[in-house]
Parts: sequence; structure tokens; C-alpha cells
Amino acid sequence: MTTETSSHAYLRRLGVWDGAMIVIGGVIGAGIFRTPATVAERTASGLPLLALWVLGGLLTLTGVLCYAELGSRRPQAGGIYLYLREAFGMLPAFLFGWTMALINYPGSVAAVATTFADYFCQAVGLPLLWVKPVGVAAIVFIVGVNLFGIRAGALMQNIFAVLKLAAIALLVAVGLALAHGHLGGVLAADATHPVSSGAFVGALLPVLFTYGGFHYLNDLAGEVRDPQRTLPRALLLGMLGVVLAYVLANVAYLTGLGHAGLAASQAPAADLMRRLFGETGAKVMAVGIACSTFGYCSIAIAGGARVLQTMGADGMLFRAVGQIDPRTRAPQVALALLGAWTVVLMLWGNFGQLVDYTTVGEWLGHAFGIGTLFWYRWKFVDEPAPYRVPLFPLMPLVFVLTVLGVIAATAIASPHDAGMSLVIIALGAPVYWLWRRWQRA
Repeated sequence: MTTETSSHAYLRRLGVWDGAMIVIGGVIGAGIFRTPATVAERTASGLPLLALWVLGGLLTLTGVLCYAELGSRRPQAGGIYLYLREAFGMLPAFLFGWTMALINYPGSVAAVATTFADYFCQAVGLPLLWVKPVGVAAIVFIVGVNLFGIRAGALMQNIFAVLKLAAIALLVAVGLALAHGHLGGVLAADATHPVSSGAFVGALLPVLFTYGGFHYLNDLAGEVRDPQRTLPRALLLGMLGVVLAYVLANVAYLTGLGHAGLAASQAPAADLMRRLFGETGAKVMAVGIACSTFGYCSIAIAGGARVLQTMGADGMLFRAVGQIDPRTRAPQVALALLGAWTVVLMLWGNFGQLVDYTTVGEWLGHAFGIGTLFWYRWKFVDEPAPYRVPLFPLMPLVFVLTVLGVIAATAIASPHDAGMSLVIIALGAPVYWLWRRWQRA
């Protein structure tokens, strides 16, 4: 039996629409509802602010096009882990999986699930002591739905992706309503908020982090129909939708709050809605943010479980983790393991620091993951590729160099976090050696 027909392999059930919604769901979380205020603090007017969001979108699109070629060349579950394993060997792949699937994925889900629970409790009027129980219930529910297979998970994700886009559309409509036809003020200079020239680079960092998460579709590539055609289309369509939504949302913030108001806001989305609809508007936006964060958790758990399953199938984790249920075609053990560890991190409460420590590792994974494209082009020069990234090698070089620049800037701004990230990655090497030795024994 081939891997496509085996009862212990994934089934290809995701189409272009499903893939695009996964991209949108993986990128749009809570960031766009908060990060624009940080960017406004580091810019002097609406013009550089919008330019940063457009620039960040173009740089991310560059990475998306590279991932489109990688996904079409190797349309199996695992994403970056798979590319690193094939191009550079098992140790680099394990180090990526060690930091991502065991720390970054569950840590980020724990953080975002807490954000979901916080906004959910605000929306329905529950006291703060309910935040952790609601967050745990959300994780258990997401894992439970995904245990039934990718179709059930994709349906849930599609619903919440549409809801988060509806929340952004509502923001845009409210911002334009508050502008009263004075859109020219969007680009006006903010005399009350002078910034240094170097702050522009610092403002790009939160923009790029808000655009992160576009790689989840490649983690699920083993379940995409006609992947050589579907993956590039879904990645491009989904990311274009994200860029458009982000730019329009920032236009709405600038028209409704002004640059100074946006820079001073702690919760710009809620403040914008409150201006037109009062506290009712703020509660409506809390529901929208809850939907957005819930959708992100769904995608991160589904994608992270596929990485864990691929590692288990390679013998890098217990073999049971690598199993695929023959009835649902879902990695049920990997899903349960990832969900359980996420709940532990949420109840522990220090997951935010873990995520900070592994951010550099995540972006290093992106840099080396796209770096494998050079290896594939050299090693398989005659291999037919249904999709090739345009302007090669310029596009992957631009993305890799930009990511390395972001890592350098992060290390300068937060040397402790960057150093701890490298320590966590390095700790994976003795774990890998001990694991392989135990396997041989």
C-alpha cells in the first residue's frame, strides 16, 4: 500500500478555501487588536505606521512564496521539521522540533488561550477567577474536535476565521464612520509624538511578529488535496487576505483614534468601538477578539500535533506519538499529548516567559527552513517542481537576511531572552544523544 491509501496515513481532504482559512487563522490572533498601539508609539505619524504594515506584509509574502515551493516539493506533514531533516540531517530537525513542538507551540497556545478566556469572561460578565478554567476548557474542546479528524477541525477553523475577519471588518466600518470624511488626517504628522530615526527599525519587530504563523499550513501539508497546486494558491490567497485586513484595520485605528490616541491606547480595538457604541461596543469587540484567539489556538494545536506525530514516526519521540488513527486519520496520541502539556503550562502560569525564550528559536527555524530551498534547488536540479518561487535566489535571500536582522535586533533589545533561547536549543543536543543511545540499547 502507498502512503496515500494506507489506513495509517493522512487523507488529503483540505481544499484551497480550507488552506486559505488555515493561513488566516494561524496569522490573525490577538496581535492586530493590540500591536498597532506599540507601532504607533515608535512612529511619528500615520504615514510611516502604514508603511511599516505594508512593508511587513510584503516581507511576509516573500516568505510565504518560499514556503509555497517547499510545500509543493515535499507535501507531507511536518513542515519545517521535514525540510530540515532532509536537507541538514536529523539533529537540526530534532533541535527545531525540541524547541517548537515541546515548548513554543504549547506555550503560545497557553498564552493565547489565556487571552481568549480573558476576553470571553469580559464578554459574558464572568469574574477573573474563571479565566484559567475557561482557558483549559477551550483547549480540551479544541483537542476533542480535532480527534475526529481534519475535516472536523477545518470546519471549526473556517467558522472562526470568518468570525475574526468579521471583527476586523467591523473595526474598519467603525473607523470610517468616526472619520466623518476626514481621511486626510490619517497620514498627518503627530507633533506630540517625536521619535528617533532608529525607532523605525524597532517598530518593524512587532509588525513582523504579528504577521507570524503563516507556516501552519505546511505542517498540515499531508492532508491537502492536490498539494502541488493547492498549497501555493492557499498560501498566497490567505496571506493577501491578512495583509489587506491588517492595513485596513490600521487605517481604522488612525481615523477613529488619531495617531496620538492610538499611541496612548492600551486596547485600541476596544477604545475604537467604545467611541461609537459605548461599553456595548467594547463588549462586542471582546467577543470578536475571543473568536480570533480561539481560532488561532485551533490551528496551532492541529499543526503542532502533526509535527509531534512526524517526530514520533521518525523515532524521535515514543512510537505511540507517531501513530495515526486508522478510523479518523488523526494523530490522536500527539493531539492528546500536546493538549495535556498545554494545560500544564497554562496552570503553571510561567508560559509567557517560555514563549519569550523560544521566539529566537522559532525565527531561526524559519530562516533555516527557507534556507533549505537552496539545498533543494541544488540537490534536485532536474526534479520537476510544479511551483517555483519567482526571482530566485533574491526572494529567499531577502527573507533569510531580514529574519536574521530581526533576530539580531531582538538579541540587542533582549539579550537575556535571546541567550536563554539559544540555551534551550543547545539543551536539545544532549537529549538527542541520550535518546538515540537509549534507542540503540
